[in-house]
Amino acid sequence: MQPFGHKGRLEDERMLKGRGRYVADWNLPGQACGHFLRSDRAHAEIAALDASSALAMPGVIAVLTGADVAAAGLRPLPAAAPVKGRGGAEQLPTVRPALAQGRVRYVGEPVALVVAESAAVAQDAAEAVAVEYRELPAVIDARAALARGAPLLHENVPGNLLLDFAGGDEAAAEAAFRRAARVVRLTSYHSRVVGNPMEPRAGMGVFDSDSGIFQLYACTQGATGMRGQMSAVLGVPPEKIRVIAEEVGGGFGVRFNIYPEYCALLLAAKRLGRPVKWVGTRSEVFTGDEQARDIVHRGEMALDASGRILGMRFEYLCNLGAYLAFTGSFVNTVNLVNVASGVYDVQAVHVQAKLALTNTVPTAAYRGAGRPVSSYAIERLVDQAAHELGMDPAELRRRNLVARNRFPYRIATGFEYDCGDFEGVLDKALKAAQWNSFEERRAQSRRRGRLRGRGIATYIEASGAGGFAPYDQVQLAWDRDACITLRATSHSHGQGHETTYAQIVSGVLGVPMESIRLRTADPDMQLVGNPTGGSRSLLGVGSVLLMASQEVVRKGLALAAEELEAAPADVEFLEGKYRIKGTDREVALAALARKHPGRLDVDLKEKKVGTTFPNGCHIAEVEIEVETGSAEIVRYVACDDAGNIINHQIVEGQMQGGITQGAGHILGEQAIYDPDSGQLLNGSFMDYPMPRALLVNNLTLLDHPVPTQTNPLGAKGVGEAGVTGSMPCLMNAVLDALRQAGVTHFDMPATPQRVWRALQAAKAGDPRALAVAELSGHS
Repeated sequence: MQPFGHKGRLEDERMLKGRGRYVADWNLPGQACGHFLRSDRAHAEIAALDASSALAMPGVIAVLTGADVAAAGLRPLPAAAPVKGRGGAEQLPTVRPALAQGRVRYVGEPVALVVAESAAVAQDAAEAVAVEYRELPAVIDARAALARGAPLLHENVPGNLLLDFAGGDEAAAEAAFRRAARVVRLTSYHSRVVGNPMEPRAGMGVFDSDSGIFQLYACTQGATGMRGQMSAVLGVPPEKIRVIAEEVGGGFGVRFNIYPEYCALLLAAKRLGRPVKWVGTRSEVFTGDEQARDIVHRGEMALDASGRILGMRFEYLCNLGAYLAFTGSFVNTVNLVNVASGVYDVQAVHVQAKLALTNTVPTAAYRGAGRPVSSYAIERLVDQAAHELGMDPAELRRRNLVARNRFPYRIATGFEYDCGDFEGVLDKALKAAQWNSFEERRAQSRRRGRLRGRGIATYIEASGAGGFAPYDQVQLAWDRDACITLRATSHSHGQGHETTYAQIVSGVLGVPMESIRLRTADPDMQLVGNPTGGSRSLLGVGSVLLMASQEVVRKGLALAAEELEAAPADVEFLEGKYRIKGTDREVALAALARKHPGRLDVDLKEKKVGTTFPNGCHIAEVEIEVETGSAEIVRYVACDDAGNIINHQIVEGQMQGGITQGAGHILGEQAIYDPDSGQLLNGSFMDYPMPRALLVNNLTLLDHPVPTQTNPLGAKGVGEAGVTGSMPCLMNAVLDALRQAGVTHFDMPATPQRVWRALQAAKAGDPRALAVAELSGHS
């Protein structure tokens, strides 16, 4: 399926020329401006709140507080409960209001919404709102939160433990460890990060009193998901809510859910009878957007005398922050077990995950949404085993891979890998990375005074199941000029949906890609389907668009037969035209669409496609400068099986972005909280390092497609593969380099200061001096 007479992405020209419309660009007649007063305490009771001085200021319209939210009958923000805990225990809820009621539980929690005639006046007035707090002790570390006597965040959650989840076969794992010739253990910390999309969050609430319809202009990954969540808060049917967006400047999972601010904006709009707009700042991204990861994991591997893996056990302690976000439980339960054994032929696997509350920003989905955590835990443990066994890490992996003739392969936690060629992927990556000549390059680095390390990760992740709707619906409509409008629920925030979807439809209908446009969050849209997430947009929505296009061709056949005065069996369709077989008599599909308005439109709803499993092998080499601790990625090879590829340019862009995002996490990113006050210490780009384009040098991308049968396109998804493979690969490379200097334990982030400290500690004879600090979450 190739582009029809088009080069490059359809959306690029609009973006490069500044014609994209983001949430902050929307303006409506009579709109007011909002500013949120946020808590500056991590944990405190609200003893008193006085807004009289703010209300007396010129231009101030209203100040909404938690009392107004309660009086209006708004319900708490919802959270999905996809699984039960050990022994059938229910997941405990947390009551998260649109504006704080009685207590604040993290720095940045919205306390009041000030509405004024201008944003500047609203901000000034927010500073005049007097809040009296009664301080409470705070806890930011998940292990400390579960300790006896820890400060309690919610009265209904004893011991701050939301859920104690388990998956896999505990008895089989225990039996495997009893017969093991060798047991390898590794405890690591997966640091907390801030999603930081390019576009800070913004929103505008509108209410039409005549129809009772709410309109929310917001950053979104899909209108239907947010509409359903907002319905639960407002207590109105989803049909009474419209979520509107055009461009969204990045999502990464942190634009999947609704936020308290959106609920407050809609309440203000209804109460005041006019639109209320809020544009957030970068500082509010750091303290108000969902964060991610912050997980301590302990892995154990049982091996026989020949290096075969007999069993694995993993314990995850997940910091969910002050409230349970909508996707917070899902990413730390289901997404930790759906690839629990990685690419390895191991049936004795057990996973336990404890979900804890702390006085930090809530955590939820972030690129990969749990699968990078699982991949990191598995691949770090495999490398540790290879090191302790004195075995080549590629050979240990090869010895334990699921063979190609074993598919479909059901893993211990019940999920089924549909297809793959794990050994073929490994072999292609090893060859491209010049695996066998690494020691020569290491020696060259040593002569230049640098430590060179090599890391490998053979990962797998699950894609296609993102979202909670059982169906995906698309619409394909022609206008009078024979241009096509596609409507779907999967919203693009940088992935290139406009191009890829047009390419699929163009490939079937034979019309120019430029004649096709995509709409995903218009005011009049009421489609059923799933948002962007879980690397499912192409294989899920794209597959339904393929089927809708094929339906257009079938519907057009009858019209063409009538136009050509021929039997349908004598008419064929090729390159956008119906032709009587063996003749030159033909009629274009576009001409039929113009002649018969509406007759070739299609509205198709199909059952959500099944889960499939992208996988790959990543190999990286890093150099560390001993004097400064600076680590540089000097070579990187990624060989990935994403199934059938529709657009190589977009796939390469997704891989480059994902790999770089993972590299940023390993080499720098970490949200650091003060353990005593609960304040975020690096809440700006002055202190929080973001990955840059040149972070990953000498990047080689390879394809090894094994098409899946779970969807008509044969695609497996690619959006999260890069980060899932790069994180363990790079951390393994960093530790391989540091081992030459005597460091035996090290974990993310590998910032120059932390690497230098580890080297100095090893020189002083303490190779694990950073181990405790590394797992603290505030090192």
